[in-house]
Amino acid sequence: MRNGFSDKRSASRRDFLRQVTQGVAALALLGGVSVAQDKRKANVLFIISDDLCTALSGYGHPQCKTPNLDRLAKRGVQFERAYTQNPVCGPARAAIMTGLYPASIGATGNRQSDFRSRYPDILTMPQVFRRDGYYTARVSKIYHMGIPGDILEGTAGLDDPLSWDEAVNIKGPEQYAEGEKEDLCPKVTHQGVDFVKVEAEGDDLVHADGMATEAALKMLRAHKDEPFFLAVGMVRPHVPLVAPKGYFAPYPPTQMKLADVPEGDLDDVPKAAQSQTNAVKYGMSEEQQRKTLGAYYASVTYMDAQVGKLLDEVDMLGLADDTIIVFTSDHGYNLGQHTCWQKNSLFEDAVRVPLIIAAPGLGKKGAKSYRVVEHIGLYPTLAALCGLDVPDDLHGRSFAPLVIDPDDEAFAGQAAYTVARGRGESLRTERWRYNLWNDGRLGVELYDHEEDPAEFRNLAADSKYADVVAELDKRLKRHRDRAALRRRGAESTLRRGVG
Repeated sequence: MRNGFSDKRSASRRDFLRQVTQGVAALALLGGVSVAQDKRKANVLFIISDDLCTALSGYGHPQCKTPNLDRLAKRGVQFERAYTQNPVCGPARAAIMTGLYPASIGATGNRQSDFRSRYPDILTMPQVFRRDGYYTARVSKIYHMGIPGDILEGTAGLDDPLSWDEAVNIKGPEQYAEGEKEDLCPKVTHQGVDFVKVEAEGDDLVHADGMATEAALKMLRAHKDEPFFLAVGMVRPHVPLVAPKGYFAPYPPTQMKLADVPEGDLDDVPKAAQSQTNAVKYGMSEEQQRKTLGAYYASVTYMDAQVGKLLDEVDMLGLADDTIIVFTSDHGYNLGQHTCWQKNSLFEDAVRVPLIIAAPGLGKKGAKSYRVVEHIGLYPTLAALCGLDVPDDLHGRSFAPLVIDPDDEAFAGQAAYTVARGRGESLRTERWRYNLWNDGRLGVELYDHEEDPAEFRNLAADSKYADVVAELDKRLKRHRDRAALRRRGAESTLRRGVG
């Protein structure tokens, strides 16, 4: 049921186990728990973009064109309600790779995302594949790297060497690339934040994502005859907004559509939620905002073209039937919604992420799932699809059954929990978003996504919704308590399956 306060319903443990059993049974029909054919272990090609929201043509965006991601979506399931655990790169990536809420491993910011120094026993997602005999490799940014700094230097950032058999860092020109340059952000000078546009000379291979793709193609060719977990990090569309000049042609600034922001939109929004507004942080003119949008879309389309090369190579090498392909981003990104830009907010566009999983032989191709899923669920999901053991203390819940049945009722009550700086917390259910700032002392937000998907009307102070607020507040605090739990010092026990 999707009307009314339907999110109060949570699947019982018995229902969940039933769904797990059905999911495993469906996988077994394919010849085992793995999706691979002829009893070969399924490969995983894990592609993650940087600072990418759902401004993609496959997600209905009217201007940004991503034909290769659209092609990938036709092979599997596109998740419409997937959410990051933190709208900042380092904590978000640590959560994905460990299956744990960031606070539980002390990854509360980019500089704190080196979880290994605090919890040396953690088994990351690639480690679980590695210990099961997979070749595991990283190209470019998977764990936190400073962009553009680590690309300019060709350094590894806060990588986790225990995760990989092989790792490749990329060294590229970033904002120093030859080409037409423009700084679009008067109030910002930090190169990891500043909207610098570069319509660059040269082809795809001059720049970071083209280089990363070439390195990944070599790895695919060299390891095609053994099971692999290959993680490929695309750094675009993270600033600087660099792409070969031709990718800018479809996005002339005068034709870029600014986000719809009603007059008085922020009147009912707590001040704590306004740190990313144009007036507070960026100071861009309307012309600069349009140029920023065009440059962002050009960077996305450039990144998309590199994804296309990876898809082509998987097909050419005859790996399509044996390879699970995942595409996501570390977090979302505001592009002028509520006059906000970039990350570090709790509005929908900053915390919702694109997520596509193509698992050959499972479910309907080209399907969409509207169930709420969390990034921390990717680890147990991919392990389940490949029949691997996972640690028993992961926070993430496997959503492998949704790859088989995208509308699986066992996930109807699922919620996503996100934490942002400024002591902001958010709970997203299928209908509601509930934001709490400093435990309510700095403000509360409630948005009804059935009636108000753009989050224009904050209902938190409306007495008609007092029961909804009370229920969501309880649920958010249960997530908070769970997220704050520190891991045990000893190595976790492993268990098998989709739990």
